[in-house]
Amino acid sequence: MLRNQIKTLLVLCGLFIAPNLALAEVVSVVLDQARLLRLPDRVSTIIIGNPSIADGTLQAGGLLVVTGKGYGTTNLMVLDNKGTVIAEHTITVSAPASGLTVFRGSDRETLSCAPNCQRTLVPGDATAVFDAVVAQNGTRNGLSAGTPAASQAR
Repeated sequence: MLRNQIKTLLVLCGLFIAPNLALAEVVSVVLDQARLLRLPDRVSTIIIGNPSIADGTLQAGGLLVVTGKGYGTTNLMVLDNKGTVIAEHTITVSAPASGLTVFRGSDRETLSCAPNCQRTLVPGDATAVFDAVVAQNGTRNGLSAGTPAASQAR
């Protein structure tokens, strides 16, 4: 009798757990790129476990734009207006397949070669290289926005 009750309990647990596991889809995103994810109806709130790995912007029609911000894995929970979890996803952000990695001793530098090789921002590159690219990109972006401080920095 006890054995039958345990079997029944396990079957009921399986019926509850299995559908929820099916909702835990893995979403792969490349660093600094975006991917569209269609969400279920009734979405009210999205929660991303670690926003330094991925960011999400909810669009009309139940579309979520997921952008890779840093390497790693985090989770995404989708809630309705009552706070009920209606979907869960695992988000994995990986390095781009293209590009060229150059090592100078223990220092690393990453180049994007399409068609000419240029330095690119990749976490893990040597600090001096990374900081130089950040400064140059900031100056360029400031100039394009017409920021006076950016034009004086050159």
